[in-house]
Amino acid sequence: MKDLLRIADLSAEDLSHLLFLADGVRSGDHRRAEVLRDETVVLHFAEPSTRMRLSFAVAVGHLGGRTQVTGPADLQLGHGETMEDAAQVISRFARAFVIRTPQDDDIRRLAGAATIPVVNARTGGHHPCQALADLATLRRRFGRLAGLRLAYVGTRDNVAHSLLEAGALAGVDVVVAAPPGEEPDGGVLAIARGLAGGSGSAIEVTDDPRAAVRGADAVYTGVRMPTGDEAQQRTREGVLRPYQVTEELMAAAAPHAVFMHCLPAHRGEEVAASVIDGPRSVVFDQAEACLHTAHAVLFALVLDQLDGAGRPRRAPGL
Repeated sequence: MKDLLRIADLSAEDLSHLLFLADGVRSGDHRRAEVLRDETVVLHFAEPSTRMRLSFAVAVGHLGGRTQVTGPADLQLGHGETMEDAAQVISRFARAFVIRTPQDDDIRRLAGAATIPVVNARTGGHHPCQALADLATLRRRFGRLAGLRLAYVGTRDNVAHSLLEAGALAGVDVVVAAPPGEEPDGGVLAIARGLAGGSGSAIEVTDDPRAAVRGADAVYTGVRMPTGDEAQQRTREGVLRPYQVTEELMAAAAPHAVFMHCLPAHRGEEVAASVIDGPRSVVFDQAEACLHTAHAVLFALVLDQLDGAGRPRRAPGL
């Protein structure tokens, strides 16, 4: 397995291996500076980023490498140069390519032409590195993943998609509560339900946020992207108001439940300030875990330790 474009690319063994590596990074292991010594990793962010950009930059340093950070005005990706040509050029200069771009097709084309690992640092459809950090956070908190229940409350987005796939692969029951028309993509749901058949987890979608969080071990929400139209945005805000994570909604979850958010957060919109800033919030643990899992992803891909979904597992080679 050369690239990480979405969680469903991984086998259950791959996922377990990445979380094992992330735990090791957190405890000080696997900071092997020879892995990327004298190598460059290109970090291309077509959109702003705080956690993912810093996580990968620091992780490259831990592994002994250096970064070349570029933005939308720095490379001719799809503008004057094809994705395929750019991927082949970058492959001659760098050891890995980490990219955030709105278009899922762009990253698929880049990965198809590149001879180096390509890592999805977020597209419009998927956010696999965030989901890995979220699973790492849950496992540290509860000591396990299988059998946990995670409720995602809000709107269809890339984080919800990746959490559906990650939970299904890890044995976590995932329920998404979203208003009609904001449900997760049907293709993602089909894949997640297929993966859930192997792990024994449950995948659910509802329009009732209280039913979704009932008994949940974790309640998750994310930022609500604006529509661009002021009148439409006001209407949408009214539709989404019942999906704000409040103290009242958290009270319907399990007594030990944690609150999760991928950040950046807008207090008073998708979540009440008292929840995200309260004792049940693990949002900054999630942010820290982004570093550990970024390190794990680069480590595993550069050393060719992942086999991909449906392929026989090899020895980890640590």
